[in-house]
Amino acid sequence: MPPAAAGPETIVADGEWLRVHPASPFIRGWVALAAIAFFFGRELFERSLQGQPVFEEGFSRRAPWLLGGGAVVLAVAVLGFVLTWYFTKYQVSAGYVRVNSGLLFRQHRQARLDRVQAIDIVQPLLARIFGLAELKFEVADAGESAVRLAYLKIADARQLRATILAHASGAVAGAGSSTGYVGGSGGPSGTGSAGAVGRQHPTQHASEAPEFTVLAVPPSRLVGSLLLSEQSFFIVVGGAASVVLSALTDNRAFYFYLVPAALGLAASYWNFFNKGYNFTAAISPDGIRLRYGLLDTQAQTLPPGRIQAVKVAQPPLWRPFGWYRMQVNVAGYGTSGNAVEGNTRTILLPVGKFADVLAMLSLVLPDPGTNHPEAVFSAGLGGFDTDGGFVTTPRRAWLLAPLAWRRNGFAATDTALLIRSGRWWRELVVVPHQRTQSMALQQGPLARRFRVADLVLHTTAGPVAPRLTQAGLDEARQLFDEQSARARLARKRQTTEQWLRQVVPAVESAPESTPAVEPGAAPAPRTQYQQEGQQHG
Repeated sequence: MPPAAAGPETIVADGEWLRVHPASPFIRGWVALAAIAFFFGRELFERSLQGQPVFEEGFSRRAPWLLGGGAVVLAVAVLGFVLTWYFTKYQVSAGYVRVNSGLLFRQHRQARLDRVQAIDIVQPLLARIFGLAELKFEVADAGESAVRLAYLKIADARQLRATILAHASGAVAGAGSSTGYVGGSGGPSGTGSAGAVGRQHPTQHASEAPEFTVLAVPPSRLVGSLLLSEQSFFIVVGGAASVVLSALTDNRAFYFYLVPAALGLAASYWNFFNKGYNFTAAISPDGIRLRYGLLDTQAQTLPPGRIQAVKVAQPPLWRPFGWYRMQVNVAGYGTSGNAVEGNTRTILLPVGKFADVLAMLSLVLPDPGTNHPEAVFSAGLGGFDTDGGFVTTPRRAWLLAPLAWRRNGFAATDTALLIRSGRWWRELVVVPHQRTQSMALQQGPLARRFRVADLVLHTTAGPVAPRLTQAGLDEARQLFDEQSARARLARKRQTTEQWLRQVVPAVESAPESTPAVEPGAAPAPRTQYQQEGQQHG
């Protein structure tokens, strides 16, 4: 469901510095306040649990000193919070977002708007209670979030995100912009005033772009995917082995080995359930919107042109249910200092059916580059040999991969290179041609004996590692040359900044008989994926 529309749009002076919400330092520093309360109240709490008098003899003589010391510590902490808030300012101006922070050690961070890879709105539980949110701006090779604004009112965070995404996508690059969600008056698209305002007032707030919900993951499916995960399988195997060994050796100590494994599994379950709960994906003019979270909620916006590679995976236990997981490489995400956070933010679909996979692929790759995308991607996920036009490992090298040699292969469409692998753990990697940064042919001594080679495609850091294994030597060399040419040509004609035009025809060009789109809602994308599905249906 589209988020509520932002309030009245405001125009701030170009270059004006703004502050985050006054409650921000207290939300970030609640741990320090809790530590102070614990330090001064620990002894009283322990005495009450032991059934002793809460206040020991002589406490009345020390009470004024304790209260005074506690007041001083609390005053210093609050003063530090206030000064931290006062010296933290942000600015959106002249194509940059800048943040200044620090009292003794000053820090200045900035990111170019047209280099922003993704913007996330994060709401920890305490921030949700106060109606606040944190904005994270990701740029290439930042190592961590390039700019973080914590915290803003949720309405202000959404509005600022819309403004920055409008600049990042080029929607306010000039007059006559066809994107109608940017502008001071909210007038129709295509008018010169919207573009002019965008040029004259880089810090002008934009209304949040409308969106169309593409899919939602039911909680029951999420729970089922966790129970049928690889971790569950190994825990069950480990439990069975412990029972057998305990019975054979009459030693109950083997059960204790299951305790840390069970605790780790429970923590892993909770993390993925908390992060994947209520997962929804939507399409909007400024990118793909992903929302998820139970206690800590997060809203990601990924411009499709910033996605470097996509991986669709299917573990063996998911195959009877037809479930798949999708992950992506996005510049800035793969180098996150927090491994758990980085893995969560790179998930495009935690668990979904084949139709959900096609729906998400239609957002990432609006033009599949083939007239039969469903057949090609179906062959990539579950096909063998030459199904779907794939070229596989030659029969002479079957000893190198006895089970997977009929699966390992590649296929190239007009817009992307598809690499499939795995017999039991099936994977399909999709790399848009324009996102191929470099390539390498690798061949070990055993591969030379069978005249095969591996082709490695280099993209940004992330969970997706595009690698074609054990391709025939002649086919690998030919693919190396052809993919180089395709990548050069795709980069020359790249139009992903205006990616929605590849999916939805412009409203002003629609015939008069076309029904009007309901205000506040984005039209559903019609792609070649859906057109073929209708033909097959």
